[in-house]
Amino acid sequence: MANVKIDPKLLETLVCPQTRSTLSYDAEKQELVSKAAGLAFPIRNGIPVMLIDEARQIDI
Repeated sequence: MANVKIDPKLLETLVCPQTRSTLSYDAEKQELVSKAAGLAFPIRNGIPVMLIDEARQIDI
């Protein structure tokens, strides 16, 4: 899987759909991480999938 770079302006705009908190970008795992919710949202084909049902639980 090729790493896709996320536009910093997009990252400033996106928020966690559950908590409305900011997200951090994990380039290695290709995920947007919400530490507040303990969720990681996948990025597929360069598109963030911001569905809670598609997110995975993370240890915070």
